[in-house]
Amino acid sequence: MAGELRILCDLILPDQTFRVWDGTGGVFVDGDGNRYRPAQFTAEALQQVEAAINGEAYTMNLALIDIPMSVGDSVWAYDEATSVNGSPFILKIQELDEYSQPVGEPEVKFTGTIDNMKVADQASGEESTSAIMVEVVNAFTLRVTANGQVLSDVDQKERSRRLNPAAWLAGLYDRFCERIPGLRDKTIRWPNW
Repeated sequence: MAGELRILCDLILPDQTFRVWDGTGGVFVDGDGNRYRPAQFTAEALQQVEAAINGEAYTMNLALIDIPMSVGDSVWAYDEATSVNGSPFILKIQELDEYSQPVGEPEVKFTGTIDNMKVADQASGEESTSAIMVEVVNAFTLRVTANGQVLSDVDQKERSRRLNPAAWLAGLYDRFCERIPGLRDKTIRWPNW
């Protein structure tokens, strides 16, 4: 009988790792003994997680809501004392059995680095909670310049070499920017049946 899937996020900060899973309830312990705190993702964050799982995302904005205010305060204080920008971020999917126990190793679906992190406090009635917003970018994020500059052929080849060194060593160079100008002289013809 099939179990369920759990979304796990690892924020690898300079001197500790902050782990959360999407849901409510108790602490989740994975097969390696790592402890994940429960957190609820916003609907928009879940859509971005889905895009990342499908390989369609190069940036991700996660909003973790209903975090205890004490945890939110400690995250804010930590970010003030030690910058988290550039820290690795890993999104994984863990399959669970019918007893909610991990089955096999979690599958890594998205990796990137933290670009920004914000903490906001929320109050509802007598209970106060925090929301943690994490902006994550990965290797495919193009760093946009202020003047709107685009990649040249040389820039594209260098970027390709860094992203896929094995192909570069095998002589399979990225020729995208080299080939695009030649398309302007082409005519698209629809088939005549």
